[in-house]
Amino acid sequence: MHSYAQTDELRQAAGELGAHVYTALRDGGLEADLLVELACLMEERGVSTSATRELFERLAVELTVADLVRLGEALLDETGFRSTFAMEPGLLAPFEEALKVVERDVRASGIAGTLQMVLPDWDVMGMAWVEFEGTCQGNCIRPEDDALWSVADATQEAVMERTWRV
Repeated sequence: MHSYAQTDELRQAAGELGAHVYTALRDGGLEADLLVELACLMEERGVSTSATRELFERLAVELTVADLVRLGEALLDETGFRSTFAMEPGLLAPFEEALKVVERDVRASGIAGTLQMVLPDWDVMGMAWVEFEGTCQGNCIRPEDDALWSVADATQEAVMERTWRV
């Protein structure tokens, strides 16, 4: 059994490896060694799957590009890996469109100020945030979130933080 610190380290390492696998799948050049390393971490976490077993049973030189892609996608799915806005900036487009809709409502309410979608350096998870007058508050926005709902919620948090008077 792993301690909490070891579990967090494994989770972080699996996330970092997952990001490398995702990038290699997207850009090309995925190598078996990277998949085997991720499979070893999964097994260490007690996650044994058909993809991890196949990687351990087959020689790396036997794996075709199609095999590497299939196994890479399977490992990402099995680890629950999700891309971030930092990795795929194009994912931000529907959220920026949603912000335009929400901003019209904010302006109609008589609230002025700079409202924008940001990817702050301090968010190591690569999530987006709504910034109002230079302040982010409340909820981050993930690529898998519903664009309009999540942007409206994050905007409310950011605006209220800056405008609320006690």
